[in-house]
Amino acid sequence: MAVYAIGDVQGCYDELQRLLDALRFEPSQDRLWFVGDLVNRGPHSAPVLRFVRSLGERAATVLGNHDMHLLALSQGNLRKAGEGQLDDVLHAPDGPELIHWLRHRPFLHQDADLGWTMIHAGLPPQWGLATAAACAREMEAVLQGEVFREFAHGMYGNQPDRWSPKLAGLDRWRFITNCFTRLRFCAKDGTLNLKPKGPPGSQPKGFVPWFEVPERRTAGDRILFGHWSMLGYQCTANAWSLDTGCLWRPPHRAAHRRRAAAAVPPEVPGAEAAGEGLTYFSAFQCPDRPPLFSSRRTLSITMPRSTALHMS
Repeated sequence: MAVYAIGDVQGCYDELQRLLDALRFEPSQDRLWFVGDLVNRGPHSAPVLRFVRSLGERAATVLGNHDMHLLALSQGNLRKAGEGQLDDVLHAPDGPELIHWLRHRPFLHQDADLGWTMIHAGLPPQWGLATAAACAREMEAVLQGEVFREFAHGMYGNQPDRWSPKLAGLDRWRFITNCFTRLRFCAKDGTLNLKPKGPPGSQPKGFVPWFEVPERRTAGDRILFGHWSMLGYQCTANAWSLDTGCLWRPPHRAAHRRRAAAAVPPEVPGAEAAGEGLTYFSAFQCPDRPPLFSSRRTLSITMPRSTALHMS
């Protein structure tokens, strides 16, 4: 069995299918992990949701900020109604079923046997994995319970910006959700800065990428995340980012393909048939570490808005 972690799909159904064809994905044997943001921006959010839902236990996905935006819209929160392409879900005959399914996705997925944890965005430095998992379960109960609509109408906002176990109600729920679905930069004391979206180095003084905070409590845990297309693929401090950003404007996309042109090893299965915009690597490497994997099927693929990481 192979387990592949896939970066933000964001409604790119056709590209996802090309990726899976290139991986030679075998539904009866293989498993897929999605780092969230299945929907929005791309043209086919509903087909992506239907496909991932159809995989059942063969797929694990966590909630991202665009998924949460869809859930807020479904409850009548129109504060950001013009941001994205979600009408194909909201007006679909099976839209309520898709929304119900999405409400029951987790914020954190962990496999102790593989030794990996998956989230969408980030974790504050004060949280260990046990606290993160407890906070994830708390929010999952909110989404699946009677207070879902109340939370959907109070979800947006950047405050509070620092964790305290004493946080309660909407403030607590908003902070937890912002960490799991929006976090990029924070201060060493754990104060979040949710406004900057650029690459590391573009943030205001006093803030660093969440995974670079000294003495972060999850520094010893292997974490997969997406969300940060300006970061692209990289491994730093035991955190692997998988959002390689494909819904950029054409000049960026073309530059990405030009860089990719010389990086396609001829021995990679499916390389010739994979199609435009795919990049293959024989293995991912982390600074100061050997290649993560060495099996014959070791493969990563970067495609429009999605990266697949072979994990077993």
